[in-house]
Amino acid sequence: MPQFPELFTGELVQSRRIIYQPSQFAVENLVYLQETGNLTAVKPHVSSRKGLASYLFFIVTEGEGKLSYEGVNYQLKKGDCAFIDCRVPYSQGSSKEHLWSLKWVHFDGKNMPGIYEKYRERGGAPVIGSGDKEKLENLLDKLFETASSSSYVRDMKINSVLCELLCAIMEVSWNPDSIKKGSTKSLDTRVVKNYIDSNFTKQISLESVAKEFNVNKSYLVRSFKEDFGITVNNYILQQRILMAKNELRFTGKILDLIAEECGFSDSNYFIRMFKKIEGITPGEYRKTW
Repeated sequence: MPQFPELFTGELVQSRRIIYQPSQFAVENLVYLQETGNLTAVKPHVSSRKGLASYLFFIVTEGEGKLSYEGVNYQLKKGDCAFIDCRVPYSQGSSKEHLWSLKWVHFDGKNMPGIYEKYRERGGAPVIGSGDKEKLENLLDKLFETASSSSYVRDMKINSVLCELLCAIMEVSWNPDSIKKGSTKSLDTRVVKNYIDSNFTKQISLESVAKEFNVNKSYLVRSFKEDFGITVNNYILQQRILMAKNELRFTGKILDLIAEECGFSDSNYFIRMFKKIEGITPGEYRKTW
């Protein structure tokens, strides 16, 4: 159960917060809430932490301040956001001239290390300085409201809001053009993905795609997986299986024809790959519908 919204007034800050106790089910299976709220600095202050089993996201709603993280000092102003792994030492504090106000959330989950790693791989920085901050602030408000409720599925709803927040953070922070400028990549994998989406029903492969874009196969595999989390061959197979499932569900076409239309070399290979991915044969899948 959460400690319901309380107003904490001290010498340095005034804050309204919820300290949340997630269920064991949430800790083991969901992205779960630890604490959320808002604060307004009464005096300049610095808060230092290290080794917390938590991820912190906050947005500056008024004023200015500073975040120190991974040996870098970031100056934050109204509208700026921060997203950090609290296992890493950090400190944050309001400026003297323009005392800040914040909205924040501490949260965690068994899958969060991988999510945060992907965030950083895609160019996500500890401080996000541009984007749709209104949407992010609204999600924090929604999270506070959800955590304050007495819903019997509160942990599931909190998980949903936190996942929506993570998606919004990814969208706000990821700038593919700037990532490429800061790296040695010469291949725009978005173009490669679009090419596959338009041609997977043909007899294309990793080799033919690499030849189409005049790049080394190993380089193509590495770049594509870095950006989309899947290899070229597996992405081609994934698109073919998705199309085949649609055909099996909504048409009466024979398996040989479906295999051919979806880009498989023969029906036996189609059946084998379908069962490997879905756990059942195409015929068994069709019967379920």
